[in-house]
Amino acid sequence: MNNYIVFDIGGSSVKWSIINNLGKIIISDKIDIAKTSEEFFENLSTKINSLKEEYSLKGIALSAPGAVDSESGIIGGMSALPYIHGPNFKRILNENTGLPVEIENDANCAALGECWIGVAKEENDCAFVVCGTGIGGALVKNKKIHSGIHKHGGEFGYCLVDIDVTKQKYLSWSGVGSTFALAKSIAERKGIDIEKFNGLKAFELYDSGDEVAIEEVNKFFRYMAIGIFNIQYTYDPEVIVLGGAICERKGFLDEVNKRIDEVMNSNPDATIRPIVKICKYGNDANKLGALYNFLQKQNLI
Repeated sequence: MNNYIVFDIGGSSVKWSIINNLGKIIISDKIDIAKTSEEFFENLSTKINSLKEEYSLKGIALSAPGAVDSESGIIGGMSALPYIHGPNFKRILNENTGLPVEIENDANCAALGECWIGVAKEENDCAFVVCGTGIGGALVKNKKIHSGIHKHGGEFGYCLVDIDVTKQKYLSWSGVGSTFALAKSIAERKGIDIEKFNGLKAFELYDSGDEVAIEEVNKFFRYMAIGIFNIQYTYDPEVIVLGGAICERKGFLDEVNKRIDEVMNSNPDATIRPIVKICKYGNDANKLGALYNFLQKQNLI
């Protein structure tokens, strides 16, 4: 049995776990976020070296936000941590610890985690949809990430799900169907300060029977169903997995399936109904997928 240290880089902390090659999490903790690139890599390297002998670590796996180039080890794009964009993670951590390193985008990692030992472990092809501030995701083909020629495979947030005829404007899934968009719509209609309102509070209003919240949440689920339907008929995966805190709400999947039924009934020629599941491992999916990515890239699985 081999052990690996896995990091999930977030905006407020870096979560880490020691995980073995079967996906068993042995120990977990977190590191406070650093202020500089130098401090960041020093913190990670110190943690790795302090555990390397005790757990006989064989490698380092990372899940990170942004446009991750998994081959070079460099993160492009933007995120809440500007200093992670530019440095070569694979080179720096390998030089500091002597261990092999692999890194992948966080949404891709979550998808891989579920495909490895989660709700999609029996399937080869799946789509993973992240429902959060925006809509993100990943495509998996034969248990491996399918990123596409422009590295935008799974960027479902850009998909168009509606049109504002009066403004002659096409509406993206992230723009109108994310939890942020939901909270923003309710806040604007009810005169609530958006800085003090979010998707979870939007659903609390919905649960209390608030008419505005009910209208907007119903829209949210309709957009979710349209997006899922379009993914099914574009990529034709065996299963579509939903991730994000909001998806763990009781009854969430039932509401999604109800709206998918409505879409299917309005399109009688469409006979393939999407199979939708909720992410099994929640916040741990990123770390499990990061390790699965490591094992794949290092030809260990």
